[in-house]
Amino acid sequence: MEKAEFEKLTEEIIAHQGKLAVGGAPEGYQPMVLADLARRDGGRLVYIARDASAAIAMRDMLAFFAPDITTLYLPAWDCLPYDRLSPQVAVMSERMATLAQLPLLDGQAHILITTISAAAQRLPARDKLAGLSLAMKPGNVIDVDALTQFLSSNGYARCSTVMEPGDYAVRGGIIDLYAPGSDTPVRLDLFGDTLESIRPFEVESQRTVGQLSALNLTAAGEIHLDDEAVLRFRRGYVQAFGTVMDNDPLYVAISEGARYQGMEHWLPLFHDTLETLFDHCGGALYIADDQTESALNDRYEQIADYYQAREEAMQAHAKDRPKESDGRRIIKPLAPDALYILNDEWQQRINENRWRSIGAFETPDGVNLNGRAGRRFAAERKQQDINLFDAVTAHINAEQTAGRPVLLVASSRGAQERLETLLKEHNAPPIEPLDSWRAPQSGQGPRIAIMGMENGFSTDMMSVLTEQDILGDRMVRRPGRKKAENFLTEASSLTPGDHVVHVEHGIGRFEGLQTIDVGGAPHDCLKLVYHGDSRLFLPVENIELLSRFGGDDMTVTLDKIGGVAWQMRKARLKEKIKLIADELIKTAAERAMRDGEVMSPGIGVYDEFAARFPFEETEDQLDAIEAVIDDLGSGRPMDRLICGDVGFGKTEVGLRAAFIAAMSGKQVAVVAPTTLLARQHTKTFRERFAGLPVEIAELSRLVGTAAAGQTKEGLASGAVDIVIGTHALLAKNIAFSRLGMVIVDEEQHFGVVHKERLKSLRAEVHMLTLTATPIPRTLQMALTGVRDLSLIATPPVDRLAVRTYVTPFDPVGIREALLREKYRAGQSFIIVPRIADLPEMEAFLAETVPEVKFVIAHGQMAGGELETRMNAFYDGQYDVLLSTSIIESGLDIPSANTIVIHRADMFGLAQLYQMRGRVGRSKTRAYGYLTYNENKGLTDSAEKRLKVMQSLDSLGAGFNLASYDLDLRGAGNLVGEEQSGHIKEVGYELYQAMLEEAVAERQGEAAQENWAPQINVGISVLIPETYVPDLDLRMGLYRRLSGLTERADIDAFAAEVVDRFGPMPDEVQHLLSVLAIKIDCLAAGIEKIDAGPKGIAVVFRNQHFANPEKLLAHVSSNQERIKIRPDQSLVFRAKAEDADERLRISGIVAGQLAELAA
Repeated sequence: MEKAEFEKLTEEIIAHQGKLAVGGAPEGYQPMVLADLARRDGGRLVYIARDASAAIAMRDMLAFFAPDITTLYLPAWDCLPYDRLSPQVAVMSERMATLAQLPLLDGQAHILITTISAAAQRLPARDKLAGLSLAMKPGNVIDVDALTQFLSSNGYARCSTVMEPGDYAVRGGIIDLYAPGSDTPVRLDLFGDTLESIRPFEVESQRTVGQLSALNLTAAGEIHLDDEAVLRFRRGYVQAFGTVMDNDPLYVAISEGARYQGMEHWLPLFHDTLETLFDHCGGALYIADDQTESALNDRYEQIADYYQAREEAMQAHAKDRPKESDGRRIIKPLAPDALYILNDEWQQRINENRWRSIGAFETPDGVNLNGRAGRRFAAERKQQDINLFDAVTAHINAEQTAGRPVLLVASSRGAQERLETLLKEHNAPPIEPLDSWRAPQSGQGPRIAIMGMENGFSTDMMSVLTEQDILGDRMVRRPGRKKAENFLTEASSLTPGDHVVHVEHGIGRFEGLQTIDVGGAPHDCLKLVYHGDSRLFLPVENIELLSRFGGDDMTVTLDKIGGVAWQMRKARLKEKIKLIADELIKTAAERAMRDGEVMSPGIGVYDEFAARFPFEETEDQLDAIEAVIDDLGSGRPMDRLICGDVGFGKTEVGLRAAFIAAMSGKQVAVVAPTTLLARQHTKTFRERFAGLPVEIAELSRLVGTAAAGQTKEGLASGAVDIVIGTHALLAKNIAFSRLGMVIVDEEQHFGVVHKERLKSLRAEVHMLTLTATPIPRTLQMALTGVRDLSLIATPPVDRLAVRTYVTPFDPVGIREALLREKYRAGQSFIIVPRIADLPEMEAFLAETVPEVKFVIAHGQMAGGELETRMNAFYDGQYDVLLSTSIIESGLDIPSANTIVIHRADMFGLAQLYQMRGRVGRSKTRAYGYLTYNENKGLTDSAEKRLKVMQSLDSLGAGFNLASYDLDLRGAGNLVGEEQSGHIKEVGYELYQAMLEEAVAERQGEAAQENWAPQINVGISVLIPETYVPDLDLRMGLYRRLSGLTERADIDAFAAEVVDRFGPMPDEVQHLLSVLAIKIDCLAAGIEKIDAGPKGIAVVFRNQHFANPEKLLAHVSSNQERIKIRPDQSLVFRAKAEDADERLRISGIVAGQLAELAA
């Protein structure tokens, strides 16, 4: 098709009134067509996708093909029709920001991308939204109360630290808020009631960056909850459902002016009128993906089904009138046409507008753009006698010769480099990288770009080939995601009531912060209660002497202050720890001394193997792979722990390691905890190693006796290269001829006996351990530097965090969740703690959710029966798998995206985490429901576990979880089989510190003693409550301060505090000065400084100074000022009537002594 002909067709598409079908436009071609139409039309173009992933892909492609055109995105609510949950704040914020921006773009060429679900939903009226904005500039007078009222009534959530869009925090004259549509949150700095500055800040560091000249705030939610809206809601609710007789929690909350979870589903009752997307967009050009019609019909069915389920539940409730105590909240649904545009109205609307449906297939009575699907290389990938990259090179040459310049599309920078390298090796013509779209010139060579396009296309003018066309299914990463920081965070900070361990005094109970009078000045101290209700007040600057005890708080006995029991316990444990340290160092030294097999990847063949991985590697994954390659090439036996969250790509690290070992002529044993996981790994390994000269075998109870016998023979003779199995592989009767590597997956399920057997298989064997929640014993080994640790904390591709709800068992809610999954062509898990609980859940499914097909599985079934059932579920023959925790171990079923854990309070934290990780392994949003029996309630520790699960919504939390699990369970003896956990005696953090100390001591390094100097200057030292009102935030700041060891760190901390909370009060200045003195005291070995009006007394720790000659020389040259007492302490004479002067002089003295000691 010539350019002139294409232009004529686009003019026809723009000018035609009413509906028109556009064909010959495959998905990859559509962004170029949309950009051209938007430029020619000069106004608003609305693109309606079938679902959110298609909409986001279009947005990414438009960013490449049309960076000059403004593109907005209007997402749909991310919850079900008539749900008991509200849409997420971030989703609401983006919707409101987009609707607020639309009027500002009138008359300019721009594209609005949305989904069919969002288009069919009613929206707040334009005039209502116009009144819900607030503009401000530095110099404006701001009424703080009016501003907070605006924020809270418009859907913003108040919190202590602003992290997400729609959050705000008020700290005196500083207000932090994250406005919808903004890239970063902002900090408003007020002087009195005048706005002095508007500064954006980074979420991670909370530090400001730059200045803004103005800020325009829009609502963060679709409900403006003022008095008028409350009255309107009450009137409408009574009109719709009759007088409220029962204690309806929604009605009660809104009547009190409080926001309520899920209230958006009664949106029409809060507004006089609602409008539609067509009202907001006016006479725009609407272009809909040709699959939207069937997606809309599915949506209508879903709406009708949920409405009916809510209606039936409401009627049954009215008839039976169960007691209020059963805790079930009945949802009273509004008629569907109040919330959604239903079919008749929808048809009328699209007939009135310029509506185009666009698709790949040609249409007989529409406009055809002559685009065709691109070349796929599926056949070449399967044929072993054809090299895939030779075929790609031949195709590129043919297209270039035919005058269709080729554009190659990669999903990431790494994929682009790999494609370029592989094609170059197979003699492709030189490929030019492209950052943004430029139309090809005649005679142009092939080019390559990075973009989220799944499949290519070809027209008469060009040909596009994507990475997916060449290599098979890829998962495309959206650019711009920040790298997850790989650090261990404390799973929970100190809260009043927690048990803590003081290095000198033992186990006490933390009761909170208390300001007490020290030397006539206020000083913040941590109040600790010990045996016999005796109290200890620990100054905040010495908070590092405390560690959290962890363990089960119910069984803790408090120590006596000054008692001998604690010191005896500590001394006894120290001896045990020394033995552990000796054993650890012996193990590490033995590995270091032995020669391991040197293995290295063959460059070309390794690259082609790596290219078969259908995802883009994350940065952490690449680091882990490189670390493994380095280990294998080091000549020493590898002992590496790969700790990565469930589904974050640990198996790929194992595959690459196995490939290197197998190609180096060594056997690899892959050990999994269950037969099902072994079967899944076998399938993965066989797919990835297809066509390579590697023999792969499986050994587990699912394998027949004859096949198992053959495998054992093959291992002994060397015919089998890679064997995958359960702990059957660890049996004494299995012999390997040339074992080079053992890979252990989901390691937390193996007992120490099995692990020791693995080690004894062969002293020089390379060990690679993969796990998401390492048992504490392994985590401790990693932390103490005996094993190498690689942490994969970056989520892969488009993984979304699993939305987790802790809720009493609610039949309607669970029915909804299962049906939502069924209707989006997904599968669900229901997990029960015991086999005895299966019949109850089976009855529930049969009676309440007859629409779903379910299958039951548990560990006591015969091997063949279990495998048949699991394979049937894996193949999609059933909607729901009802099972015990058998699914915990590593099963990967991408279509399963809902999990219901029945009686979640009966599972351990690591189990819950592993089970929840079985869902959300594809691009779809996954949901986890942790249910409990409301009548029986929750124990304190179960409630704590479930709260942790809900807070671990973030991706990559598995590692935090293991640290938290150490606290809850205690770790076993590091080297023996004793799993009792010495931690119970002194608490995890102190145990860890003692162990590291012992290891360092045994390795000949000086042990770091844990002590803190006393600094008595008679000055106020605290962070006032008026300055930082939130207790947790204040405790967090104290905890961070205790970890600062350099003056530069203190200066940086001071700058951050001023930035976040405003000018520093004197008390905080004093606190930072005392900390600076403390750093010098630790360097000089000063145990105590006492400052008074006439001078300063300095006491050294253990009456010892590191450099006595220098000290004596300093004293003798300053005899008038400095005296040495008989107890070896020093007295510095100086007049210091006020506390500030005493603080200044103490700082000078400590600084001088630190220099002398250096």
